[in-house]
Amino acid sequence: MKLPWNDPRSNKFATTIGLITSDGLNGPNIMACEWTHHLSYDPGLVAVSIGPTKTTVENIRTSKEFGVNLCSSDQSLLSSVAGGYSGSNYNKINALKEIGFQFYQANKIKTLMVKGASLNVECNLFQEVTCGDHIMFIGEVVDAIHNPEKQSLIYHGGKYWSLEQLIKPNEEEREKIRWILEKYKK
Repeated sequence: MKLPWNDPRSNKFATTIGLITSDGLNGPNIMACEWTHHLSYDPGLVAVSIGPTKTTVENIRTSKEFGVNLCSSDQSLLSSVAGGYSGSNYNKINALKEIGFQFYQANKIKTLMVKGASLNVECNLFQEVTCGDHIMFIGEVVDAIHNPEKQSLIYHGGKYWSLEQLIKPNEEEREKIRWILEKYKK
């Protein structure tokens, strides 16, 4: 069964927007990636799933590294430009600089990182896996910087969202749940 892009069923997932930066045969590039995942604490592993025809795929394959910049809630325009145009046809980095967005040189890899992102992660390519119609690049984290003042941008239902904190069950409710679960312990 297919679960295509923009299908109402696919739109039920909520994800962060990873701004994937790379530098390779196609020069410096940035793309918006809906499928960005933290896979492992030790070693720190992050995965990005990218369509095989994307310019970023070739850049990562040649350079063996990439940046993952979690888009902050005030960077929806940056995400729209990075995701709406192909790095094969446009120098998106220079266009975004002219619009007013800023980049900085990564500390441990040879690519640019997005200034003002909620999280900047520098990765060396750990593994490449073909998963259906996408390629998953798993990166081993070599440096990571978080911005405590920034909230990550969320993508859901074809729209951008920001997070709103919800209240977890209080201690009394959790104790009642523990008591019920103990009755059903195996």
